[in-house]
Amino acid sequence: MFENIGICARGGPAQPAAARRGPVGTPTDTGSPPLPASGHSSLSGSGSGQTGEAARRYAALDLGTNNCRLLVAEARGRGFRVVDAFSRIVRLGEGVSLSGRLGDAAMDRAVEALKICQRKLVDRRVERARLVATEACRTAENGGHFLDRVRDEVGLELEIVSRETEARLAVMGCASLVDRDGDGAILFDIGGGSSELVWLDTHSRSGKGLTSIGRSIRAWTSLPVGVVTLADRHGGLDVDDEKFERMTAEVSEMLERFDPGHALDRAAREGRVHFLGTSGTVTTLAGVYLGLARYDRRQVDGTWLEAGDVADMIGRVRAMSYRDRVESPCIGADRADLVIAGCAILEAIRRRWPCPRLRVADRGLREGILTELIAEDRDGGGRRGGPQRGRHHGHDGRAGERAR
Repeated sequence: MFENIGICARGGPAQPAAARRGPVGTPTDTGSPPLPASGHSSLSGSGSGQTGEAARRYAALDLGTNNCRLLVAEARGRGFRVVDAFSRIVRLGEGVSLSGRLGDAAMDRAVEALKICQRKLVDRRVERARLVATEACRTAENGGHFLDRVRDEVGLELEIVSRETEARLAVMGCASLVDRDGDGAILFDIGGGSSELVWLDTHSRSGKGLTSIGRSIRAWTSLPVGVVTLADRHGGLDVDDEKFERMTAEVSEMLERFDPGHALDRAAREGRVHFLGTSGTVTTLAGVYLGLARYDRRQVDGTWLEAGDVADMIGRVRAMSYRDRVESPCIGADRADLVIAGCAILEAIRRRWPCPRLRVADRGLREGILTELIAEDRDGGGRRGGPQRGRHHGHDGRAGERAR
């Protein structure tokens, strides 16, 4: 039975000494007003994350504006062990910022990727999952029609999550990378269609676990801009200095409307908070900085970059021609026309809060979903009843139990 609640994986040389790394921790080491946690039911009630003698399997699917990504894992104590993963750039939101609609070709690409995910969910015998769609489906006029098509053709019923939920799940997935010796972090997730920012104030936090992480959230915002939408409006192939500044200014104007107070400005200036970036933009910059012949998540995830290093990497990528970006092992053809837009969003964030350090996270929303699902089972927090969220159809076409 299945319950639906709802990477460039490459090896390279040793990283330079300047890229300092602290203890990375496990993906589930989770320590405006705080974002509320959401509740979901468990197919077999509360438990320890085990089914008989076998570890219970969980899945998290994130259909974003640019990527379709799946993570399948087994519960292991207070963490999890990944048993399968899938990632494909589908550009579902291509052109949405201009037309307001999902394009036919984009929907076709996404459906084909989701068919692969559906087979993995069945083949891996996943028991509990959350399948979410984000900005492209939130904003497109025909987003609902597309989800109906996915349900009918693929057998998956996706849940469109709010920007608030997207930000909260990113926090849960990355919280273990916050420097415990400082006063917190400015977490940002530069997506394809939106970009989430969260101020985590760990200085005033007490306690441990997911509830404590929620209390650390002092303010958050979601900007209606991402790498796909910004590149749609300004172009991404040949970006000169003037175009880059227009991109950055557009994002900076949005950031000016986010006012978390002077305390964050002061903490950033004094170096008491650091950036925590989870996105293809920052992992790409880290891979370029480390000089990786092939992208290697194990070297990138948890890497520290000084502000000067980040500025140098943005400058280096901006100086590349489109062909150079295509040939770069840490950028490639799929991201070559988007990475400059990501750099512009990052530059706007850096200008708003001049933090001296940035920690790179090759983890995020999917890990946050897994963390939440496993914690609910471990702590007995699953609830039966409530609104139904989604459905998964097995090979025989029968609907599995819905999440609540």
